[in-house]
Amino acid sequence: MSGEQSVMPKISVAATEAMDDTALVRAANLYKVFTDKAGTETIALDHLNITVRKGKMTALIGPDGAGKTTFMRLLCGLMTPTGGDLVAFGLSVPDHPQEVQEQLGYMPQKFGLYEDLSVKENMELYADLHGVPGKTRPGRFHRLLVMMGLDQFTERLAGNLSGGMKQKLGLACTLVRSPKLLILDEPNVGVDPLSRRELWGILEQLIADESLSVLVSTAYMDEAARCDYVYMMHGGHILAMDHPNVLGKMAAGRCFEATPPATIPLRMLQSRLLDDPRVIDAVPSHGVVRFITREAGGVVPWLAPLNTDVKPVDSSLEDAFMMILYKAGQPDGNTPQTGEVEDDSSYTGITPSEVKTFKTDLETGPIDIAVDHVVKKFGDFVAVNRTTFNVHQGEVFGLLGPNGAGKTTTFKMLCGLLPITDGSLSVAGVDLRTARTEARANIGYVAQKFSLYGTFTVYENLRFFGGAYGLFGDKLKNRIEELLAEFHLTEKRNVAADELSMGYKQRLSMAAGLIHKPQILFLDEPTSGIDPLARRAFWQRITSLALEGTTIIVTTHFMEEAEYCDRFIIQDRGNLLVLGKPDEIRQQMHADRADMNEIFIRIVEEARR
Repeated sequence: MSGEQSVMPKISVAATEAMDDTALVRAANLYKVFTDKAGTETIALDHLNITVRKGKMTALIGPDGAGKTTFMRLLCGLMTPTGGDLVAFGLSVPDHPQEVQEQLGYMPQKFGLYEDLSVKENMELYADLHGVPGKTRPGRFHRLLVMMGLDQFTERLAGNLSGGMKQKLGLACTLVRSPKLLILDEPNVGVDPLSRRELWGILEQLIADESLSVLVSTAYMDEAARCDYVYMMHGGHILAMDHPNVLGKMAAGRCFEATPPATIPLRMLQSRLLDDPRVIDAVPSHGVVRFITREAGGVVPWLAPLNTDVKPVDSSLEDAFMMILYKAGQPDGNTPQTGEVEDDSSYTGITPSEVKTFKTDLETGPIDIAVDHVVKKFGDFVAVNRTTFNVHQGEVFGLLGPNGAGKTTTFKMLCGLLPITDGSLSVAGVDLRTARTEARANIGYVAQKFSLYGTFTVYENLRFFGGAYGLFGDKLKNRIEELLAEFHLTEKRNVAADELSMGYKQRLSMAAGLIHKPQILFLDEPTSGIDPLARRAFWQRITSLALEGTTIIVTTHFMEEAEYCDRFIIQDRGNLLVLGKPDEIRQQMHADRADMNEIFIRIVEEARR
């Protein structure tokens, strides 16, 4: 399947039923409708056709609300379909949910580890739940623990493991019995590149050794590209499906990379390209900006006068994914609706006269954050070891590192949420040792996990946080209206936060963090678990904020997002390993066009030798 024929495929029930006996799972015209308390119906899956084959790895990709998790929960017998057929292992799932559950392993996004139990005790508990015979446990446990790299930590409490180790323990608990099908719902959200690589190595080994079949949903296109078959979903539909190499070719002839002069920040060029109606997508990558034109062989005229080197490149799975989503249209306004968009020849992007207004030497400006030989200890454990760096006004500064590296501890100290043990630390000119409350008045904070009030509406959350920061009356009302418009939340103003999609929750968190117009904005893994479309829109807002002079501190496990940073640090085991601009760090590593995942892994692995 290739070309336009892969978009919105129509597969008959008869064709689905005729599929050979390599199919473990077959969904035919699967339909699921949710009805809320008010009687309003939402179609989650609309006549879905999916096949999962033996010994293969199948991926589901798509934006928030596409229906990926709903399909997985239906397959696990945790919900009942509204219509259509769903067969697994030759059994009707709605009619035989228990028998189906006994043959599969399911690892949801929030896997239920017991944090006050040890690694071994968690595995024993899940073995008890699944009825694993006692005589088979020692061998199975040993193999899994060695494979996961947890064999030296069997007595450690699960609550004391790093994020990556918790994910691997969750996978081990899911595999205490040998399932015919392993179902993983975004297993690597919030996990660093090293741990992601290890987890995928484990999956590939299990497929080779045990002929394990895997169904995985993921927000990482590089992970989907490793699978045998990919289904692209949107709004409960299948937009395209095929081998990832075949899907990637669908964007052939539309993909380019632009190398701007040093006077133009990558994130600024990306933001302006995204605003151009001739462009479908743009993203910083490998030290350049990769973009997709709406028409094959498309031209962006305003790039030439900027002395920007533009050349065509091979298309990838992510390029095809963004192009297909563009064609499908996004109901929340992140991309245009289905249908052709007229070229707007009046759009000029960045003009040569504007280039001189971009600040590319921010480290010569005022210092907003000063970190001087900061130490943080928890008992005898040194979480941060004599770290020193400065962050300047209007800078986008990244804190990167593996799970357990000390970056979250550093982040919390910068926010005033944790006291330092030694050294000095000032934020917005305020010493955090003596005036943490005063410093907090100058900062905004967006947490990794949605931390607003779920029963409050969008408007009520903004009103509450505005009041907490001392805004009242007309000043607060006007500021709320500004933010509702800026983050496209006006139509959601009376919707409870718990009822919002992940993308809208992230917008609300950003709006709440900016309600008091802070001098410094702290973002703790703000794009974790959201799709590429929402990530693009998020970084456009960050670009605008930085241009207005807001200082941004961000932690992330999407290493490509380091490309948006003016500078970043990489920490591991409490130590600062590297500090600099993305291009400077590439030069230090003698890897001018390397992917940031490669750079990250090399730096950490070399430091650990």
